[in-house]
Amino acid sequence: MPDLPHAAVKRPPAVVASVYQTGLNLMRDLLRHGIEVVGIDCIPEHPGFRSSYGKSYLCPNPDTHPDDWVVFMVKLAQQLGGKPVLMPAADIFVSAMGRHASVLAEFFTFSMESIAVQAILASKERQYALAEANGLPIPNTAYVQSAEEMQQFAETARFPCLVKPRHQREWDALPESNPLRGLKVFTAQTAEELLRKYAYAEPMRPEAVVQEIIAGGDDVKFCYLSVYGKGSRRLGYCVVRELRAQPIQFGSGSISEPVIDEEIAALCDRFLHGVNYVGICEIEVKRDARDGVVRLIEANPRFSVTADAAIYAGVEIGWLNYLDLIGKEPEPMEPTHFNFRHVVLQRDVRCIPQYIDCGMMTWGDAYCSYQKPLKFFDFDLRDRRPSMDTVKDCLRVGAGTLLRKAGLRPRLPNKQL
Repeated sequence: MPDLPHAAVKRPPAVVASVYQTGLNLMRDLLRHGIEVVGIDCIPEHPGFRSSYGKSYLCPNPDTHPDDWVVFMVKLAQQLGGKPVLMPAADIFVSAMGRHASVLAEFFTFSMESIAVQAILASKERQYALAEANGLPIPNTAYVQSAEEMQQFAETARFPCLVKPRHQREWDALPESNPLRGLKVFTAQTAEELLRKYAYAEPMRPEAVVQEIIAGGDDVKFCYLSVYGKGSRRLGYCVVRELRAQPIQFGSGSISEPVIDEEIAALCDRFLHGVNYVGICEIEVKRDARDGVVRLIEANPRFSVTADAAIYAGVEIGWLNYLDLIGKEPEPMEPTHFNFRHVVLQRDVRCIPQYIDCGMMTWGDAYCSYQKPLKFFDFDLRDRRPSMDTVKDCLRVGAGTLLRKAGLRPRLPNKQL
């Protein structure tokens, strides 16, 4: 039987879990294909609540109020009708879907084939173990739960090292006076420094991942952006190289560009096939300057900030994922556009002065990095209110930088650990 015309086809609605700018961009991509899309989030400050790209609903926090969240989700599905497609754009919702998959599956469409693997990848200590067991190289890494275990790692580690929480939200929940609050990672040059900094987390959040730092600059970091369908069939992918990161060296990319890197593409593809992955996944890796080995930084089993670059490269990973989930078996997509740079403005305006202050680039270098066609993560003229928030934040940061350069405002101290 031939397909009905697009206008006659009633496709199920989609629910994007998280309306931070990441999920908001996923909503945008689906809306362009005529899909009814709503967002959910437990943080009312996120831009999706001020966006023109569909309605967003404030939900209970699935970490702190899991039962209330499940009740909310069931009611939302019943209100929307048609067994909505559920697509996460933040780790907190990946984890919640994994915990409550059996209940949610009655009301939503998502990948029951892979949700357990996605939930594992959403947790740092479990994702590194899974990667190591399936042939994806990782730096020397340990999952610790006490100062004694951290001491054991430090005795044999090659410094410098870094420490991450299992989930960033664990350190976000620390008391405001705690130096680790709001950080994604801290670094240490010596064993003594490592133990001293870890002491800030141990009383309340002792679980952490510690690992040796992969040698090399931010410009040897890459992201494999992909979507896999039923049976772990690759539906689309592209590779981007990061040019800068916020914060420097250990943060997420602030500007990146698509590249062809068959080694990275093959390595990540083998890993995702090996774990029978289904869904959207970003894998961030770094080519170690000491031995040239590509090693895992982290995997994000969902639509991510950098994943937004894929659509501009010609690979609509959100749309492909949606079609696969509703049983349409879409044709795979290859990247076709390479002459652009993907910019996260609110990150880049912060990190450019840091790179310059460290002697890693000049203002001329920064200007040259913007000479290719630009595609923005957090600026969209068709979505004015979130975009105006981005502009205001960039102007505030830029004005502060100029005032500090002129000596009219003291330099902001780094968080002391």
